[in-house]
Amino acid sequence: METASGDADVRTLALGAASGTVPLARDFTRQALYDWGWLPAATADRRAAAEDVLLVVSELVTNACLHAEGPESLRVLRFDGALRLEVADRGAGQPAPRTPHRAGRPGGHGMFIVQRLCRAWGIDRTPGAAGKTVWAEVAAPA
Repeated sequence: METASGDADVRTLALGAASGTVPLARDFTRQALYDWGWLPAATADRRAAAEDVLLVVSELVTNACLHAEGPESLRVLRFDGALRLEVADRGAGQPAPRTPHRAGRPGGHGMFIVQRLCRAWGIDRTPGAAGKTVWAEVAAPA
């Protein structure tokens, strides 16, 4: 499932035909966090940062499942001071936090959560190609 990129700071997981996609993506990301020293967490701040990463992965993959014809892949990239999470999908839609956000109502919280937990997020598209990549960056704990 993981593709060899030759770069220890990039992990890629194909998700196209996988069942149990969200738990699979979380487990894959959790292993990267262990490999890169984010886990096991020595402090509450480090534990919270790792939990934020796993929650953001869950939200991005769930959104691709529900609103974008399913996820194609998950990439987890490590660079100075942050992790970048990328979920490629087949959908044409434009994810955005629901406005106004209504905390007491079920559903519609995914991109609001991503916006709150991440230092940046966005959407990349390739002209002439179907789908998009939704990405989010989570700051490393101090």
